[in-house]
Amino acid sequence: MDQERIGKFIKKLRKDNNLTQDELAKKLGVTYQAVSKWENGKSIPDIVILKTISEIFNVNIDELLEGTVKDRKKLNKKILIPISVLGICFIGILVFFVTHKETYEFKVLETDSNDFDVSGVLAFSPDKSSIYISSINYNNSDDDTEYKSLSCNLYDVNGDAKTKISSCKSDNRDVETLKDLLSNIDFTVDDYASSCKLFKDNQLVLEINATSLDDKTVTYEVPLSFDDNCLDSTDS
Repeated sequence: MDQERIGKFIKKLRKDNNLTQDELAKKLGVTYQAVSKWENGKSIPDIVILKTISEIFNVNIDELLEGTVKDRKKLNKKILIPISVLGICFIGILVFFVTHKETYEFKVLETDSNDFDVSGVLAFSPDKSSIYISSINYNNSDDDTEYKSLSCNLYDVNGDAKTKISSCKSDNRDVETLKDLLSNIDFTVDDYASSCKLFKDNQLVLEINATSLDDKTVTYEVPLSFDDNCLDSTDS
């Protein structure tokens, strides 16, 4: 992971929004020295602060970690109101990272699916790892089929073994297209594995189930992987 590139990106976002280091620090509840260290590539924010930065500047966490905005989409120059309540799906990971002081590393989730884009990260330490998926985008803009409900399951696949590790469900009240339904979905998997060694060779599969007005369910399977395999001290 390129800390210097991440720092330069945070600096660019801050300057694009006409904030000083001190002003950004106050929004994040940290010192301006911490912001300076990030921007100089000496350290990176933890997952809680990364989440808040992503909300302030309207970018995804994986874009922060990659140091660039995907697909050349235009950054929103207007600063969003700082986050006051993290979603229920984020509370577990929030509590863990606040109360534990280990050093965490991050991996970006990727997919080779042509139909979907998934933004997410894996945060891990030698003792713990968690997954946060921030957005799921359906790329077929010509599909205007309307659905009344949507659910999804996240599976860990290791060889022939397939284990469900999380699920999500739409909270829509009106019928919507698949793209619209997915725009309201994000979720967190806390305590994914006890060490990097246990998941470095695994694959994730995101199963999306959309139910139409005539009660027919369409199922999509979206393969997910990490940007590279991580290695820890327990690996040979």
